[in-house]
Amino acid sequence: MEEYENLYQKIQEMLGKNPGSLKIMEEQIDMDLQVEYFECSKRLREEKEESWALEHSQYLNEPGYSQEVKKEILARLATIEKVECYRAIESFVKDGEESLQKWALLSLNESRMQLVSKIMDENQVFISTGLGGKDQKLRYFVVVMTRTRTDLTPTHQMVIKNEFEYILRKFDAEVEEVNFSGYLSTIMLLLPMNYSLKTVFNEAILECNRYGNFLNEDFIITNVKTLSFMEIKEFLERKSD
Repeated sequence: MEEYENLYQKIQEMLGKNPGSLKIMEEQIDMDLQVEYFECSKRLREEKEESWALEHSQYLNEPGYSQEVKKEILARLATIEKVECYRAIESFVKDGEESLQKWALLSLNESRMQLVSKIMDENQVFISTGLGGKDQKLRYFVVVMTRTRTDLTPTHQMVIKNEFEYILRKFDAEVEEVNFSGYLSTIMLLLPMNYSLKTVFNEAILECNRYGNFLNEDFIITNVKTLSFMEIKEFLERKSD
């Protein structure tokens, strides 16, 4: 939890007086794929010349080339500060192979960042999480649970929906989805980075507990991936052990 606290403030300290330099990736992309992409991008900067990427960009839509080669072409094109490179990646995003779409989106965002940095003559900060975001908001997956692990009643479910939406609106957050199973509730939401996660969710749980003190003050939060109810229960059982 502590690593999330006042995230926006820490980033703003890095940016100084250029908050417009902060961009959030909107798409939800698996973190393992993101790590693979950026490691590939770093390696190719050292191994492949810009001319290699420019020469090979024409092969992106050729069926005879393997996915691994196309991934390298996309990743290397993204590091080049040229509009034609951005257009080549953009074209692949629109018409390329479905299985490479997430990789191509990472390339497109990196390429866009490179071009904007060059045009604006200022460094860009690009935030990419597993769940993505929108505008200046990050997407989070939150789990709350009953205090005694008894099933949530229909009344409890209504309280969670209503009170979480009420409190989160105060912080300019957007609730995208609320689900229930037994004693658990999951909430997908977008939250501006300039608010403390601990403060926001403590207040929401406190508000719910005005109607029967039924929620545990502890909660799970991640911006890496969504969890199934089975995964959540297995995690909680391991933690109890």
